[in-house]
Amino acid sequence: MATTNTPSPAGPARHRSRGIRLGIAALAVGTLVTACTATPPPSATVASDTPVTITFWHGWTLPQDVATIQQNIDAFEKLHPNITVVATSNVDDDKMTQGLRTSNGPDVVSSFTTDSVGGLCSSGALVDLNPMLAADNIDKAATFIPARLAYTQYKGVQCTLPLLGDAFALYYNTDMFTAAGISSPPKTWSEFTADAVKLTKMNNGSYDPVGFMPLFENYMSTPNQWMAQWSPTYLDDAGKSVLAKDPNVSAFFQYTRTLVDALGGYAALDKYRATFGDEWSDQNAFEVGKVAMQMDGEWRIPIIKADGSNVNYAVAPLPVPDNQADTYGKSDLTGTMIGISGKSAHQAAAWEFVKFLTTDTQALVSFGNQIYNLPSTNAALASPDLVSDPNFKVFLDIGANQYSVASLASCNGGNYMEVLNRFAAGWESGAINDLAGGLADVDQQIDVANSQCSAG
Repeated sequence: MATTNTPSPAGPARHRSRGIRLGIAALAVGTLVTACTATPPPSATVASDTPVTITFWHGWTLPQDVATIQQNIDAFEKLHPNITVVATSNVDDDKMTQGLRTSNGPDVVSSFTTDSVGGLCSSGALVDLNPMLAADNIDKAATFIPARLAYTQYKGVQCTLPLLGDAFALYYNTDMFTAAGISSPPKTWSEFTADAVKLTKMNNGSYDPVGFMPLFENYMSTPNQWMAQWSPTYLDDAGKSVLAKDPNVSAFFQYTRTLVDALGGYAALDKYRATFGDEWSDQNAFEVGKVAMQMDGEWRIPIIKADGSNVNYAVAPLPVPDNQADTYGKSDLTGTMIGISGKSAHQAAAWEFVKFLTTDTQALVSFGNQIYNLPSTNAALASPDLVSDPNFKVFLDIGANQYSVASLASCNGGNYMEVLNRFAAGWESGAINDLAGGLADVDQQIDVANSQCSAG
């Protein structure tokens, strides 16, 4: 069956980068190929009377996030008094890559960059966790949300597990909806276009506001992010890129061009976009009323509150194409992953820690509640202790939706996303008008890159 998962940039929240970051993936393929590829014995137990210290590197930086992960570390150490976990926060991908090269680096790492999974799994930089899961009788397919397993493994090698997850939805300004006479959020893209046009107002030749900012350069609107709603096929069974052959991909790009034109054209929209504040500041365009609708993740809920924004808003699933109405409620899924270094001398103890963070329902729920991220296990997703915020529940439902998809792991990280994004920039600006030819060229570039890294 052809692969239909859709890619996404990784890493939510103000303290994480949402850009396509290829550093750790490229290094994993190029320089970690000599990493230890040995997998620890199937028995992942560690004697309870054997003192051991493991190191844990992660990327969280905000004080409340660091404190929250430390609470889970404390809970783990209480259950395993012989295991001490020394955590280091604010570790970026480059530093993590350097550490995975050495025997005195981290035992456990957590990253927001799901693009790197292919390289990390194929190089042996992180060990395959399948034997450990089997030894502890953990059925990963029954334990974890299926789409989240997709972005944490590569060609059957489960070198990472999902920790907390993210989803994407439509934020809409309820005051603007009421003023425009719109009673409910759009469910299809045709409804969305009509609403976006109706919500768009002009004042002295400029938008005040625009119903939606469709340009790919804007915040979360990268093409690989919202094309997920069209259910695209990226690769065929032979691993060849088939974007040009998939009518859903063409439909997506035709729609975006139509939407740009309906809202005033690329030049006018780009000029207005230049007035937007930074995505992670309190001048975010949605928070200050410059746009009526915006695609964003669940982390925006606490950010709006922390920024003191006066916007009255609600959240709904992103629209879907009219001919895929039965898939409404889905989105692209991404999130945080965690794994064990191939050079760790304490892999059994490290596994106990990873297993706790990724499968303990109380640990997942408490962590997710405090930083507004989604649980990655079915049990945690069904917990009655999850945050009861109705807007957050929209994301929980999206995370559990059978049609939600996740990123494709590849041997060269997010290269195919980069190629697609370059084409998309030319398409939306009008610099490229040959859709079929442009997508065929994208396919060729992706195939060449994939063949080179696979051969290497």
